[in-house]
Amino acid sequence: MSDNASMSDAPSRLRAQQFELTRHLRDPQASPAPAGIEDRRLGIYRDLLFNNIEGLLASNFPVIRKLLGEQRWTALVRDFYRDHRCHTPLFAEIAREFLRYLPEREADDPPFLSELAHYEWVELALQLSEAQAPQDDAGIGDADLLEHAPELSPLAWPLAYAWPVHRLGPEHQPEQPPPTPTLLLLRREADGEVRFSELSPLAFRLIERIGEAPGLSAREQLRALAQEAGSDDIAAFLELGHGLLRQMRASGVIFFAAPANPFA
Repeated sequence: MSDNASMSDAPSRLRAQQFELTRHLRDPQASPAPAGIEDRRLGIYRDLLFNNIEGLLASNFPVIRKLLGEQRWTALVRDFYRDHRCHTPLFAEIAREFLRYLPEREADDPPFLSELAHYEWVELALQLSEAQAPQDDAGIGDADLLEHAPELSPLAWPLAYAWPVHRLGPEHQPEQPPPTPTLLLLRREADGEVRFSELSPLAFRLIERIGEAPGLSAREQLRALAQEAGSDDIAAFLELGHGLLRQMRASGVIFFAAPANPFA
C-alpha cells in the first residue's frame, strides 16, 4: 500500500477506532476494548464518564434513586447509558433525554416511573426557563377583574398526572393509580424558588382554559366553565370564580396586561 493510500484511509480508521472505543465505554461487558490501550487507562475513562452521568441524574431524580435503591438505580442508569442515544451535548438536557428513554424501556419498572420522572424533571425545567415574570396592570382593581381578560403567567405550569407523584416514595408505591387524577401547579416565584401546590379540578380547568383562550374576559371564561360543569347557579359560580381569580393574581399565576397604546 502506498503512503498516499495509507494517508487517505487515516480518517476512516480513526473514525472506526473512535466508534470502537465509544462502544466499549458504553458497554464494556459486551464490547471488547480497542487493542493497544492499557486497561487501567480505559478503566479511568469508564468510571469517569459513567459516574458523571450517574451523578447528574441522581441530582435530578433523587426520589427515584431512593425509591429504587442503589442496585436497581445503578442498573437503570447503566441501561440508559448503554442503550439511549442522546441528541444533545448539553449536560442540562441529559435529564430530558432520561425522560425520553424511560417509556422505551422493556423492564420491570414501577408503573408510575415515567410520571414520577417528569414530576422531578419539571422543577429543573422551570428553574432553567428564560421566561420572565409578566407585568400586571395595577390599574385594574380586583372588583373589575371579571371584565378583563386574564393571561397565564409563563412561570406557572398546570400539571396533571394519573399517579400521586408528589406522595410517591420508598414507603408509598401503589400498584394502581387512584380513580381521580393528581392536579398540581408548579410556579416560580419572585425569589427564584420553584414551588408546587395542589389544585382543585375547578381551579385546574380555569387555569387550563385561560392558557387555551387568553383573549376571553374572566366573565366569559367563568360562564363557559359553568356550562362545562353543568352549573345552574351562574351567579354563585361567578362569585366563586372571582375569588379564585383574585387568589391566582395575588400569587402571580395569572396577570392582567395593560391594553396596548395605539399611539406608541
